Amino acid sequence: QVQLVESGGGLVQAGGSLRLSCAASGRTFSNRAMGWFRQAPGKERAFVAAIGRTGATKFYADSVKGRFTISRDNAKDTVYLQMNNLKPDDTAVYFCAASRGPTLQLRDYDSWGQGTQVTVSS
Repeated sequence: QVQLVESGGGLVQAGGSLRLSCAASGRTFSNRAMGWFRQAPGKERAFVAAIGRTGATKFYADSVKGRFTISRDNAKDTVYLQMNNLKPDDTAVYFCAASRGPTLQLRDYDSWGQGTQVTVSS
C-alpha cells in the first residue's frame, strides 16, 4: 500500500478555485492509478475523478466535468485536483485514493488519505 496525505482544502466563495494536492509516500506511486472522491455530510462517498499511471487516461464524474482537472507528477509522487467555478454543492471532505487501475468504483481503491475539507459559500 501507499500512504497518502491530502492538502489544499479550505473555504472559498462560489465561483472560486482551489487546488488539492495528495502526496504519496513509498516507491510504488508511479505504478498506481489515483482517484479523488468526496463525501458530503449525510451522504455516501462519491467518485470525483481518476487518472491512470501515466496521466494519459482520465475519468470525471458528470457533476465536475469541465470544472475540475485531475493531474499527477510522478517525479513528485503527487496527484492534484484543480477545482474551478466551485459551487456550494461541491462542499465535502475530499479524499485521494490509490488503485491498480483507473476506475470509478470505490471498492477498487485500497489506499486512502485522511481527507481535506472543502467548503464553498454561496
